[in-house]
Amino acid sequence: MSTRLNIAIFISGRGSNMVSLLEACKSDEYPALPVLVLSNNPDAPGLLAAQQAGIPTATLTRSEFDTRDAYDHALNDALNSYNVELICLAGFMQILSKGFVEKWRDRIINIHPSLLPSFKGLNTHERALEAGVEFTGCTVHYVRYEMDTGPIISQAVVTVRDDDTAETLAARVLIEEHKIYPHALKLVASGTVRVEGENLISTSL
Repeated sequence: MSTRLNIAIFISGRGSNMVSLLEACKSDEYPALPVLVLSNNPDAPGLLAAQQAGIPTATLTRSEFDTRDAYDHALNDALNSYNVELICLAGFMQILSKGFVEKWRDRIINIHPSLLPSFKGLNTHERALEAGVEFTGCTVHYVRYEMDTGPIISQAVVTVRDDDTAETLAARVLIEEHKIYPHALKLVASGTVRVEGENLISTSL
């Protein structure tokens, strides 16, 4: 019997962070098993990458449903049909409802391209350059309904260079994203960390 945690990965675009998670999951020793890739965008290039990796995919767009409750119900049905235990958001550009987030509380993680709590939301790299910070980076965290909040699991720091543009900075941050997301997922799926309230607890001591 497998002791690996069944995960769903939510994407909206090319899914580069999804690919990094799928690569990590190829090892039988890795504690997570991808059972579903779900997108709110039927044209997301990441869907093809998931299919080529042999992972089941599904597409659910908000516009298909008359109400948010109906959309949430469809999401839950899709997740339950694959016995999903943890959701990994990887560039999923659809705001999840408060009810959905609460139903899956402490079972949704996300990656964000800044050192939270700095630069929540969009255009993180442009805002980091405008602010003149010396360092930025990326964060993997548990999801709460308030955007880009929740207990932090892992972060990586990237030095901002004098000649950086938003594009060059984003490229270097993305390299780190592809490293820390598999690492953070491993911590969660293995039970090395867990969350109590708004605090991250290490169980490895």
